[in-house]
Amino acid sequence: MVGESPAMQHIYQFISRVAKSESSVLVTGESGTGKELVARAIHENSSRSNQPFVAINCAALTETLLESEFFGHEKGAFTGAILQKKGKLEVAEGGTVFLDEIGEMAPGLQAKLLRVLQEHAFERVGGTRSIPTNIRIITATNRNLQEAIKTGHFRLDLFYRLNVVSIEMPTLRDRKQDIPLLTQY
Repeated sequence: MVGESPAMQHIYQFISRVAKSESSVLVTGESGTGKELVARAIHENSSRSNQPFVAINCAALTETLLESEFFGHEKGAFTGAILQKKGKLEVAEGGTVFLDEIGEMAPGLQAKLLRVLQEHAFERVGGTRSIPTNIRIITATNRNLQEAIKTGHFRLDLFYRLNVVSIEMPTLRDRKQDIPLLTQY
């Protein structure tokens, strides 16, 4: 991360404090403000730093593909599932899962993610065995989740689970003094 402005100093202090906790973190801000960089910095400065950091873009896949990416699947769970596959939540065991663009997640998958956060376990698609999980969740969005809740596009209970600690990333136009440093970098 590059920047010395007061806004960036605030971000660095936030990372330092939050990295020591196990709390879920919600990072908000416009596209291109460095939300994933914050997530990686929190992970790298946490007690989980020697474990995997797994990033998933929730806007890039359809609901069914995203579900399989999250939870994995059993052989024969659907057409084309010729082998068992571990999902990202299982691969990230002991580490951090970064869910980018969480505001784009379909309501059905939101309910399943909420269950994972409550139960600390999940089942692979087509599976019957509960798989325990020990992961930290960091999410990011450029959407206004409060508005999405009002319109019924985002679950209020999931929002509260994800928004234990939050930070809004400043735009570059709000920290113009960092432009020379970024240019030099």
